[in-house]
Amino acid sequence: MCRTVDLHQAVLAKNDENALALRGYLGDRGTVAVNLLSSPGSGKTALLELLLARAVAGGTPAAAVTADLATENDATRLARSGAPVRQILTDGLCHLEAGMLQRRLEGWLPEGTRLLFVENVGNLVCPASYDLGETLRIALASVTEGEDKPVKYPTAFGLAHLVVVTKTDIADAVGFDREAFLRGVRQVNPGVPVLETSARTGQGVDALLAHVLRCAAGEEAHVPVLARQHERYLHSHENGNGREHGHEQEHEHSHEHEHSHERSGGHAPVDGQAR
Repeated sequence: MCRTVDLHQAVLAKNDENALALRGYLGDRGTVAVNLLSSPGSGKTALLELLLARAVAGGTPAAAVTADLATENDATRLARSGAPVRQILTDGLCHLEAGMLQRRLEGWLPEGTRLLFVENVGNLVCPASYDLGETLRIALASVTEGEDKPVKYPTAFGLAHLVVVTKTDIADAVGFDREAFLRGVRQVNPGVPVLETSARTGQGVDALLAHVLRCAAGEEAHVPVLARQHERYLHSHENGNGREHGHEQEHEHSHEHEHSHERSGGHAPVDGQAR
């Protein structure tokens, strides 16, 4: 007898369990997690460095975890802000998972951390489906990437609580069509706030930090329509007669190399010190 197993759904179900546990862990510590998603080269590292520096200067305890397939370059850059920073090397995995993040935080996340920024792997496909226990999910796109990014990647932008446009200081030079971009955003995520920023000039950075702090203080974030649909879909696939359990073992085995590398000494923390 043949049996059909929804492997992708099983992986997501396991991740959602881990995300729920991580959300509780962070909530107990009074920490608000902010998940940053974008394609490579969007400028999110430069923007995050500035956000961290301003948070530290303003007396807000903030920390960051940054993920890449290889190198600790971004952690070194972010550490210049003065905030504690830790790197995750995914060793080829195209996204972060909640379990990976939780293992990196345990025993490291400083007491009293109010904001935890998570810079996801540069990718608008894989990371979009994985809940990391965040309170706020931000999708970023630079003016150099094309106005159709939101409609080409509807899950990434459709599940965002906030959309951020980066590199606006060169918008005119590259012929960025702002209205076309906003139409695309409204199409996949009606009502989502959009902020325009420039790490070079500082435009919009204070407004972005203020938005994050308001959410940390309890202000309700935008609820995407797609998120409600996604939640109903997950509930409809619960109690899968053991299918999830079977794939959890297979998934963990298939990623044994990534997870063992994550635990290795190659992921030394960069705690506020550029190395």
